[in-house]
Amino acid sequence: MRSTPKSSKNRAHARKHAASVMDKIAFGVDNFRHSLAHIDALPQMTILGLLSGVLAAGLIVLFRLVIDTPLGYIFHTTDFESLSTFWRFTLPFGGAILIGLLLQSLKPSKHQVSVPHVLARLHQFQGRMPLSNIVVQFVAGAMSQISGQSLGREGPAVHLGAGIASQLGQWLKLPNNSLRILVGCGVASAISASFDTPIAGVIFAMEVVLMEYSITGFIPVILASVVGTTISKAVFEQSLNFDSLDSRLESLWEMPFIALGGILVALAAGALIHLHLWVLNVNRLPIVVKASIAGLVTGLIAIWLPAIMGNGYDTILSSSRGELGLALLLALVAAKIAATGIASGSGLCGGLIGPTLVIGACLGAALGQLGALYSPTGSASVELYVLLGMTAMMAAVLNAPLAALLAVFELSQNPNLIFPAMLMIVVACVFTRMWFCRDGIFLAQLRVQGQAIDNNPSQQILSRAGVRSVMNTQCKQCNSLIAPSEAQSLLKQKPVWLILRDSENLIMPAADLSRYIDEQSSRDDKEENGLVEEAIDLMAIPAKRLQSKTIDQSSNLYEAKTYFFKADTEALIVTKHSRRQTSTIGIITPEDLDKFYG
Repeated sequence: MRSTPKSSKNRAHARKHAASVMDKIAFGVDNFRHSLAHIDALPQMTILGLLSGVLAAGLIVLFRLVIDTPLGYIFHTTDFESLSTFWRFTLPFGGAILIGLLLQSLKPSKHQVSVPHVLARLHQFQGRMPLSNIVVQFVAGAMSQISGQSLGREGPAVHLGAGIASQLGQWLKLPNNSLRILVGCGVASAISASFDTPIAGVIFAMEVVLMEYSITGFIPVILASVVGTTISKAVFEQSLNFDSLDSRLESLWEMPFIALGGILVALAAGALIHLHLWVLNVNRLPIVVKASIAGLVTGLIAIWLPAIMGNGYDTILSSSRGELGLALLLALVAAKIAATGIASGSGLCGGLIGPTLVIGACLGAALGQLGALYSPTGSASVELYVLLGMTAMMAAVLNAPLAALLAVFELSQNPNLIFPAMLMIVVACVFTRMWFCRDGIFLAQLRVQGQAIDNNPSQQILSRAGVRSVMNTQCKQCNSLIAPSEAQSLLKQKPVWLILRDSENLIMPAADLSRYIDEQSSRDDKEENGLVEEAIDLMAIPAKRLQSKTIDQSSNLYEAKTYFFKADTEALIVTKHSRRQTSTIGIITPEDLDKFYG
């Protein structure tokens, strides 16, 4: 059937209308990205924090279901201690071999997972996390948990939460300064969904990952943390908590003993950190061999001490109830340090928060039993010392005192913990740094791997804003040879900078061209000659010409500063990439950074 002129006209009108709608959407999206480049984009970041919190919590819920479901169907339990001797050895040993074979088949760059990977990508790659490492973390992390390795699920959770939030930002092509906060939102949501500790999730994200506190960062991270806890509670009925522990300080005479306990915690933390780094440094062995050795060690220990397998949260409750003797507690401390240090150092893709809580709980229970024997008052709360040991051990190993304090406080719901815990945390953290010269296991690992983080105040401030927030948009492109009439027409648009497109991105102030034309016009008037239509050579006239480089619109100001120092350039041309072309949208000079920073 032949179309009528009217129907053809309607289709053309519909196409034109659709193109107009798409242009408006593209314009709105571009304005949204531009607003995110500014340091005060709180409403926009709050919306993105909500989205990233939902995505991170959903992924963590899936991760937990992938772990719990096989154990429930195959062994009808998630308690490794109830397994037979055969399975207590075979499960970690066989699982470690499979994880090692998986990692051996991948490029070494794909082995980077867990919290150190998040820190490295955040502070050295502006929060751009590769999807391939996220997939490796999900698969290998689940295998590690299912096979009962002496590692926690919180490290993988942090990577997964940060990774999915980063993928959201990259998919939306957001500026790099907003990617930082999105990563923090993903981390907070992941911690909250794993522990049901929204406050600790926020503080962990700010203290350990972002390493800064700002209002623009706090609000979205808080919202993401609330979302993570909400979704986790909606799916899982039972949550990790120690609110049944009746912990209280019996007497102020216990304070010196608590300080002594902090010193012992520092020794345990230093032993774990040193063992982890030593195994990490063994580069002679293939990763499949290192992983197999780690699984063998865990399997052999688990034959006699099955409590070291998995997260071991049931061990925390048993130690607090006095069900474990002093010798067994000390044996568990040593065994857990050995199994965890070797497993984490060999790259078995697990976390360290859970193991530190178990080590601290067993050490604290031992201190509580000794305190009950030698206390001047004749009594001491073992439950209190269990919580104190958990808090101090986590704080000393991770170098995160506030996150550790709030995490255990939320888990125990006991305000009596805070006062004595502050003393033990301070002692443990100070002695760990003083004796072992360590600022946390994650940063120490990055330093050993040659990826040390330089997180100075200048970097923090400049990383909060994008280049679009300070760039000068009054710029025009022209050739170095330009006719006077064309130059006058160009200057009527009032540009600040002229980009000489045929001279390797040299730029010059438009005011210099205007001054030259005025001087030439004045000279011609004196000589009573008209303005000669002779091309002006912008490379020959008196003017300030700056050597420039291009920088993408998604970059933050710290990246711009790095360009100025390392690329030997005097200005940066901000470019915008689309499917069809690359366009120039602004100019940045060192003076623009000085104005922002000053």
